[in-house]
Amino acid sequence: MKKAVQTLPKITLKQLSVFVSIYQTGSTSRASDELHLSQSAVSSALTELESRLQMPLFERVGRRLNQHPNAHPIYVQAQAILGQAVTLEHYHKHQAGQIRIGASTTIGNYVLPPLLAQLYHALPEANVDMYIANTQEVVNEIEQLNLDIALVEGVPRPTDMKAIEQRAWRTDTLKIFAKRDSQWLTEVATYNNAANRYELSVEQLAQLPLLVREAGSGTRQIIDEQLLKHLPNAEVVKAIQQSEAIKHMVSADIGLGCLSQHVIETELMTKELVEVSVAGIDLSRTWWLVWHKSSHQSAIWQTFIDIIH
Repeated sequence: MKKAVQTLPKITLKQLSVFVSIYQTGSTSRASDELHLSQSAVSSALTELESRLQMPLFERVGRRLNQHPNAHPIYVQAQAILGQAVTLEHYHKHQAGQIRIGASTTIGNYVLPPLLAQLYHALPEANVDMYIANTQEVVNEIEQLNLDIALVEGVPRPTDMKAIEQRAWRTDTLKIFAKRDSQWLTEVATYNNAANRYELSVEQLAQLPLLVREAGSGTRQIIDEQLLKHLPNAEVVKAIQQSEAIKHMVSADIGLGCLSQHVIETELMTKELVEVSVAGIDLSRTWWLVWHKSSHQSAIWQTFIDIIH
């Protein structure tokens, strides 16, 4: 059975606003002034509305308009409809100034804040929703269209590659690090005073406890692909979800850590922590910009793109 096609009403918001204005002011001339329309346009809109409703709304006595009994219930409904239209318009304006940004943990905590400051400077009324999680969780949210755009550390691995746009954004480097004068390094590592770092071989590193991020994080992805493959017998203490927790555990000399340079730059400058260089290991990586191809690219979306580039 064919579904009946719903016909759209031919009543317009202009007709309703004219009617409401006449109802409130009591005359077409005052409604004309209030709405900045010609008196003939106001009279025409009222006549069209009465024709659509197939009922009179005012009784014309000379130049005066007296409210017909039909007018009040129609006025109540018209006010409600116009109110909903205003709400919808405000919603659109709100949405136009809203952006939902996702970021993997390191970017979200250490790199994104100054970028958001630039966005707020450019668009003071911007409404930004943030979602910070590991790379895979953020990419999942992009796939569900719950985020407008995301910045992630690991290579995006969406379930539907055709639906997702991903572009290389910038380069980052992971650093292996330890507490200065760590018990784990004094016996085996060479300290390069000029570079303020310890130097180890791959074999030496494999004998030391290493604290790493959890599976699914962009940091762990690089560690697996570019570090742990060289350390088949490495003594990994545990996978830890928070970079800050790894920093504190390394500061307590529980083991060595491996995190983005952005996470530990302050501690390296104050020499609370010290870099550990491992010969033959390259821990550079690409950060990615990701969005769903069906996501609306609003003006605020484009402003954010301009800022991060």
